[in-house]
Amino acid sequence: MNRITQLFNIKYPIIQGGMIWNSGYKLASAVSNAGGLGLIGAGSMYPDVLREHIQKCKKATDKPFGVNVPMLYPNIEEIIQIIIDEGVKIVFTSAGNPKIWTDHLKSHGITVVHVVSSSKFASKAEEAGVDAVVAEGFEAGGHNGREETTTFTLIPMVKEQISIPLIAAGGIATGKGMLAAMVLGADGVQMGSRFVASVESSAHDNFKQTVIETKEGDTQLTLKELAPVRLIKNKFYNDVQELYSKCPSKEDLETLLGKRRAKRGMFEGDLVEGELEIGQIAGLIHEIKSVEEIIKSVMIEFEEAKSKIQNL
Repeated sequence: MNRITQLFNIKYPIIQGGMIWNSGYKLASAVSNAGGLGLIGAGSMYPDVLREHIQKCKKATDKPFGVNVPMLYPNIEEIIQIIIDEGVKIVFTSAGNPKIWTDHLKSHGITVVHVVSSSKFASKAEEAGVDAVVAEGFEAGGHNGREETTTFTLIPMVKEQISIPLIAAGGIATGKGMLAAMVLGADGVQMGSRFVASVESSAHDNFKQTVIETKEGDTQLTLKELAPVRLIKNKFYNDVQELYSKCPSKEDLETLLGKRRAKRGMFEGDLVEGELEIGQIAGLIHEIKSVEEIIKSVMIEFEEAKSKIQNL
């Protein structure tokens, strides 16, 4: 038992990232059934779709699971109410001020975790009363912090500032990576990219295949003027870079980005014009596996690496 397994009442201190277009009830329930904590990604769901996924997840697992809620999305009040009505007991909030919803959620008996990208925001989250924080380094896929602090730098810095449980995220997909994060002060890890390339992920097969073909250097953080996002370099990414060469305004970037690009890329499988969000660690992901196989192999490698450390 450690602070994270106790907090969530789970077997392993492994949390699945609540990623848009990848994290439906099938992935969340599979992670929970395998001993981790599965999260439904509310960011890509209309309220009625979220309700449906929560209800299906409750049928698919009797283990704890949660919902990830990016607070910059519209319908936030409705989404929070659905979570409360459906009896979800764990919520991960991101992309916003944790003070806004933490007290309200906790008053309904919900465990609240907030995702941060700096020690300053970690301290603010603790002050807001959250039960734990996820500190995410800039290796991570998808939307990212502006600070560009890497996970190995971020985790010990956050650890110095907070006393609540700490979950490391960004660039972790293996048992060795999990052990390294915990040596630096994390109580558990959150993995996103590794679970994208799983059988149960709701991502399109085209995208999953692209993830396992991605090599070191094939992703880049861009669009910082809007919201920093790490993407696989494809035609859309190249179009963004070409626009940057013309010193674009924020409005020019918004026009190019348009609507629903992430859905096109990750959910509909458009590898040319879609936004393909994945972390740098994709270079270490070589095959699509079931969630059960992923968690099993991570834990075996974690225990092997831990025993080898005795000899250092």
